[in-house]
Amino acid sequence: MRVHLGTDHAGFEFKEALREHLGKAGHEVIDHGAEAFDAQDDYPAFCIAAAQAAVDERAAGQDALAVVIGGSGNGEQIAANKVPGARAALAWNTETAKLAREHNDAQIVAVGARQHPQDEAFAIVDAFLAAAFSDDERHVRRLSIIADYEATGEV
Repeated sequence: MRVHLGTDHAGFEFKEALREHLGKAGHEVIDHGAEAFDAQDDYPAFCIAAAQAAVDERAAGQDALAVVIGGSGNGEQIAANKVPGARAALAWNTETAKLAREHNDAQIVAVGARQHPQDEAFAIVDAFLAAAFSDDERHVRRLSIIADYEATGEV
């Protein structure tokens, strides 16, 4: 699977470790930045680029997801969710990561690098990447309501 990464300075060290972890697991990793630690970086561009790539590739039928990383993951999730069609979920354990895929068909997971030990954060990302959308009718229906609102501004 192709995995797109985007991070702020607080998640930079974890992103570097995650890139290696995912590569060893056989994933193709695309790094959208930050390319170096910079406490003054503007993470939205990195997270938006990762999210946009995942949304575009999934729309084209490719097997791709994204991980956006920050100190808490909150700002990164917000930035990723500004991409039209994006569904980014902040995951704080393996169960919320799996549910993001199974119930919400999220293409992007946000992780707070300062909120978890590295092995726990790896497990969260691994759980997200391993899960699949359930295609349950109620979840499809709910995602359609969200997509319709995004397109029309009406529920």
